[in-house]
Amino acid sequence: MENQKNSRIFDRTTPPHIFTLILLAGIGAMSMSVFLPSLPSMTVDLKTEYSVIQLSVSLYLAFTALVQFIVGPLSDRFGRRPTALWSISVFIFASIGCYFATSIEVFLTFRMIQAFVAIGMVISRAVVRDIFSQDEAASKIGYVTMGMALVPMFAPMIGGMLDGMFGWRSIFIFMTAFGFLLLIVIWFDQGETASSTGKSLFEQFQEYPELFASRRFWGYVLAATFSSGTFFAFLGGAPYVATHVFKLSSSQTGLLFGIPATGYLVGNLLTGIYSKRLGINPMILAGASLLTLGMASSLILTLMGYGSPLVFFGFCILVGLGNGLTLPNATAGMLSVRPRIAGTASGIGGAIMIGGGAALSALAGALLERGNGSYPLQLIMLTSAILCLISILYVIQRAKTIAET
Repeated sequence: MENQKNSRIFDRTTPPHIFTLILLAGIGAMSMSVFLPSLPSMTVDLKTEYSVIQLSVSLYLAFTALVQFIVGPLSDRFGRRPTALWSISVFIFASIGCYFATSIEVFLTFRMIQAFVAIGMVISRAVVRDIFSQDEAASKIGYVTMGMALVPMFAPMIGGMLDGMFGWRSIFIFMTAFGFLLLIVIWFDQGETASSTGKSLFEQFQEYPELFASRRFWGYVLAATFSSGTFFAFLGGAPYVATHVFKLSSSQTGLLFGIPATGYLVGNLLTGIYSKRLGINPMILAGASLLTLGMASSLILTLMGYGSPLVFFGFCILVGLGNGLTLPNATAGMLSVRPRIAGTASGIGGAIMIGGGAALSALAGALLERGNGSYPLQLIMLTSAILCLISILYVIQRAKTIAET
């Protein structure tokens, strides 16, 4: 199966159509972002504190990391299609549970179960790597995530409007309906792309050390982790900054959340166009540099007394643009270290990336409640951007060293 034209929509004897891969990758992003404008109202309704309700982001990310850690070998062993169908079914069940939750404890329990939908991101990346070579896979992943970028662009807007008209619980009705739609699409469209290795699940897990021993794998994973860390910190802290620092409404917050998503869309488009031509390392370097420039500018202007919603959210367009350049290419890099276990590499890399994001998200929520304005969040995001830049510079230097020997 050399290219995507061999895919026929709603024909599961062929690889899944790119539209299906976009939906499969996007449902996790939708679940992560659609309810963010409602966090302040949920805090009041569930009679809790912001630092506790914010766990619906950080705990979700932590369980997403756990799920991704085990799902790679599962999809390599049992196939991409059945693993995807199972995960979406669990997501539908958990979304219904969140709707009926009457306490923060019950809500957080079902929210953690929702994290099983993260399997979709692992599988969509692995499917692309099943079909394409490294640089071409980066390009295709860029196109998939470009489409996926529309989800966090519009999901908070939809969530903010639903909250304003019907209350926060209506958002989880929307998630349930979206899950049912995707389950139908996967059932009729997603063909199997994984080649059976004939290995047991235990033997699949035994291949972890092979990946862990690769410096190149770690370099790409850390670049992806710290790049996405800027965005996950934003997810964990931006609702608080918008509501308590800038006094914005949930609908205004939802609109402003579209700014970094716009940058992410453009970054993925550029990845789709240029990665095959330029190679993945230059693309990652460009993305990491834009991340650092954006957050350094935002923090400096705020420290100079020019802090505002426009400065805070406006410079986050570079966060989105940088992630759009960095993540698809770093993902293709980590999956190409050992192509025969692409699902395992996707799961491990995703677990580390999301786990780091969960930690940064929780840290942002905890520090912001101390009343220091937007500074703690901007500083966390800048630090993560700088570490991303250091990681890809190490990969480039490592590549030069290998080439010279």
